[in-house]
Amino acid sequence: MVGKLSPDEIERVLANEMIAHLGCHAGGRTYVVPITYAYEDSYIYGHTSEGLKLAMMRENPEVCVEVEKIEGPANWRSVIAWGTFEELTGPDAAHALQVLLERYFTRQANSTPRGPLGPHRQGAVHPDAHLYRIHLTEKTGRFEDGERKRPRPTLVR
Repeated sequence: MVGKLSPDEIERVLANEMIAHLGCHAGGRTYVVPITYAYEDSYIYGHTSEGLKLAMMRENPEVCVEVEKIEGPANWRSVIAWGTFEELTGPDAAHALQVLLERYFTRQANSTPRGPLGPHRQGAVHPDAHLYRIHLTEKTGRFEDGERKRPRPTLVR
C-alpha cells in the first residue's frame, strides 16, 4: 500500500534519520548531495566546508531536503521538505554544534563500533567547518508498506 505520511510520521522520520539529500539551485545549475544532519524544532542542522554546496546556498538560500528510511523495495518512508538556508556564527553556531554532536554521539552509542559514524568518533565536526541550519517551511511525506496486502488486479478476458 502506498500512502501519505501524517504530520507526526513526517516529524518522526526527520528526527530519527541522520542522512539526507540536499538540493540547491544557483547560477542555472541544480546540485543534489548527501549530508549528515540533526533535526530540532523544524530546523535541519548541518556542517560543511567551503565548496560548491556552500557557494550555491549562499547565492540562493532556498533549498530542498529529502530524507528516507528504507527497509526494503516495498517498505519505505520518504520526506521532502523545502526551506531556507542560514549560515551560523556565534551562539547560533555553538548551538548547532551542540545539536549535531549530541545527535552523532547518541547514534554512535546505539550502534556497533563500525557503525554509521565510525570515522567520526574522534572528531564529528571538523574545526574549520561552516555550521548552518535550514528552516523547514513546507514538508510532505509518502510511504509504501509492503506488509499491507493490495487488492489483486482482476484480469479481464
